[in-house]
Amino acid sequence: MAFRAFYALPAENFSTDTGQHTNAVYGFTSMLLAMIRQQKPTHVAVAFDLDTPTFRSVEYAEYKGGRSKSPEEFHGQVDLIIKVMDAMRIPTISLEGYEADDIIATLATQGEAAGWEVLVVSGDRDAFQLITDKVSVLYPKKGISDIPPMDAAAVQEKYFVDPARYPDLAALVGETADNLPGVPGVGPKTAAKWINLYGGLDGILDNVDAIGGKVGAALRENVDTVKRNRRLNHLLRDLELPVVLDAMVLQRPDSDQVEELFDALQFNTLRKRLAELFGEDESADAAEAHTAPDHVLLTDAPSLRSWFVGTNLAKVGLQVVFEAAVQGRDAIALALVAEHSAAYVEFAHLDAAAEQVLGAWLTSRDAPKVVHEFKSAYKSLYARGFTLAGVVDDTSISAYLIQPDRRSYELADLSQVHLRISVSSTGAGTAGQLDLGLGQDTTAADAVMKAYVARELSEHFVGQLLERGANTLLGELELPLANVLANMELTGVAVSAPRLDQLLADFTATIDAAQAAAFEAIGHEVNLGSPKQLQTVLFDELGMPTTKKIKTGYSTDADALADLAVRTGHPFLLQLQAYRDATKLRQTVEGLNKSIADDGRIHTTYAQNVAATGRLSSNNPNLQNIPIRSEAGRRIREVFVVGDGYETLLTADYSQIEMRIMAHLSGDEALIQAFRDGEDLHRFVGSHVFHVAPDEVTSAMRSKVKAMSYGLVYGLSSFGLSKQLAVPVDEARTLMKDYFDRFGAVRDYLRGIVEQARRDGFTSTIEGRRRYLPDLSSDQRQLREMAERAALNAPIQGSAADIIKKAMLGVAAELRSRRLASRMLLQVHDELVLEVADGELESVTQLVVEQMGSAAQLSVPLEVQVGTGTSWHEAGH
Repeated sequence: MAFRAFYALPAENFSTDTGQHTNAVYGFTSMLLAMIRQQKPTHVAVAFDLDTPTFRSVEYAEYKGGRSKSPEEFHGQVDLIIKVMDAMRIPTISLEGYEADDIIATLATQGEAAGWEVLVVSGDRDAFQLITDKVSVLYPKKGISDIPPMDAAAVQEKYFVDPARYPDLAALVGETADNLPGVPGVGPKTAAKWINLYGGLDGILDNVDAIGGKVGAALRENVDTVKRNRRLNHLLRDLELPVVLDAMVLQRPDSDQVEELFDALQFNTLRKRLAELFGEDESADAAEAHTAPDHVLLTDAPSLRSWFVGTNLAKVGLQVVFEAAVQGRDAIALALVAEHSAAYVEFAHLDAAAEQVLGAWLTSRDAPKVVHEFKSAYKSLYARGFTLAGVVDDTSISAYLIQPDRRSYELADLSQVHLRISVSSTGAGTAGQLDLGLGQDTTAADAVMKAYVARELSEHFVGQLLERGANTLLGELELPLANVLANMELTGVAVSAPRLDQLLADFTATIDAAQAAAFEAIGHEVNLGSPKQLQTVLFDELGMPTTKKIKTGYSTDADALADLAVRTGHPFLLQLQAYRDATKLRQTVEGLNKSIADDGRIHTTYAQNVAATGRLSSNNPNLQNIPIRSEAGRRIREVFVVGDGYETLLTADYSQIEMRIMAHLSGDEALIQAFRDGEDLHRFVGSHVFHVAPDEVTSAMRSKVKAMSYGLVYGLSSFGLSKQLAVPVDEARTLMKDYFDRFGAVRDYLRGIVEQARRDGFTSTIEGRRRYLPDLSSDQRQLREMAERAALNAPIQGSAADIIKKAMLGVAAELRSRRLASRMLLQVHDELVLEVADGELESVTQLVVEQMGSAAQLSVPLEVQVGTGTSWHEAGH
């Protein structure tokens, strides 16, 4: 079933940030959850084969010998499935010398003897012999979704024998999947006719001389083969299993294990399905008593002033209410929750005096506030004319600093995991011991509850933040940065609509031309977006070498086509690649076009809690994925222009910051000196790795070294490097050996950082940002290797993220303190983009270089490259 799940879901669409493929794990778990929901079993167990000899392979060495080697992407996924089963408290069983089918047969027999109804889920037809009035088989027809039940009637209808006789039929016909040859010329119908005529295989063999014709002669020549087949396809029903039936009772999953594992596997959707299937934790100690105070409606200045005085500067949970409860629409109310009181404020009911009182409290830095998703609240209140300050905690950021590998930081998820309180996204929410006392207004009830939960989460997180040393990161880096980002999002970046229109027309023309040329190359039209039609053209019509085998045939993804193009040079492939590239670029341009706001600017949204390493991400639209090195990417950057009333755009980015951090952390004297001397790093490294003078390092050598240097930061293996450089694995291995022979401190650092993380349980950036990696000590190789790659990557990439964030705070503070009109617009990885006001270019350039260059004290200089121009592309360097 795991193998079927693997082929049902494309491997390229299911992998973690660390590169672990998860399609088999996801599909298997998804299928199992669907089974549990549909069949409502009381007991569940899962059996697995071991990768060791069985009594069948001992008797017949060719047993299952025809099976092809498991794809590389499948390796390790069964171990991960077992880990998921452990978290779900579902026993998994394996036995030396026996197959999973024997375990299932024994369980089915035991279950039937106990008077149970038994459902066997198997993709092996041998399981049909287990079918009785009490035992049915769920046998997948297609993928993991079409799994109809097979009972005795279904077997009789399909194979013309009853289930008990199915092994006899299989012995005669043979089983390709098990590499068991049958009697030549004997198919299922002939075998079934003989079985029904003679009462089974024994009767057939007793009367073998009476069966005439060629098939009779063939049977007589293969009697020993048939007898062996029958011995091998007979499932054992009396094994001594390590797990008894009572231990297979379906239980509520271990929520802590599920959280940790599903975070690592990035199974956010499955996490929700699991929670929906098993409901909330009803154990007596699952939830402490939580009581939200009754709320009052505040409508005028005196009542607002009185409530704020009554809170006595205690931390107040704050929740913004939106029109129709849709995020991003007009803010219409606020819910406020202090330690012993709660209030609800509707903006429509406030007069000028009341708004002034509310505004003063919102702006006050002496009134501590807790929110969930600060930037959203800030921007919504800004649109209403209010400024939000004095925020001491954003619980979405606190939760991220505590668990940076979580896939979701939504309030409802955090509330359930940490407080065992259910928060509905639409209603007031419920919890077994939660007394809201909020009256009839469900909008107010929902908002007050969320404000209450945010405050409770903040209190809950205090100890964990201190324990992890993350309280400083929260207060001095992430919260101030959220304020800076909110203002950047509000400002947006100007775009040239005419240039966008021209780009759209140009990319459309490129698409049309590439499509026409592709059709001409093969002599007919085809849907270039259809993998099935492309398979027909490439492998049937053109007879090209087959690519990686997938469920629907052979892969036509970008990597497969690039490899075919290099190997064959066929014009159809070249035009197909051009078509795909232009289509992707047109989609990017269309997305930008739709994102232009009424002010003629694009306002991206930054997320601080998506990348586990601490890097920011950009969405709606994503401005971090615009290609920079291609001509098309440069043309897209030309669309972003300086706005009216401003002189120029200024870009500033760090030069090779990750390599500088690598030099600093490793202490490699050669690398440190190279940076201090201003050398071209990759040329410098190339000269040492290839043993040539710096001026003899070719562009190909430099590219190889550059790919390897950055690959080391991401835990790239020699296999991965060979794939990236399109060179043999041995050459990649030699390249890495030569690199480490010359830069031994880098090798020692990379080895040491993993071992240190294994001892500590976490990695840490220069600023102390931790990433906990419990799987570094896992006995599951795949989980352990995922964690090792993360341990290599997190300190370097995370330190780079912290440094650019500190630089942004410094730049924003200097712009503010000098009362300059220039402003920050974008952060894209290691680059900042600013809009410079008239007459301020010299001052802004100086302060940006100064703040970015001093954002961290490293053993190598932080080099900042600056450029200016009327467009983002022109300002690049």
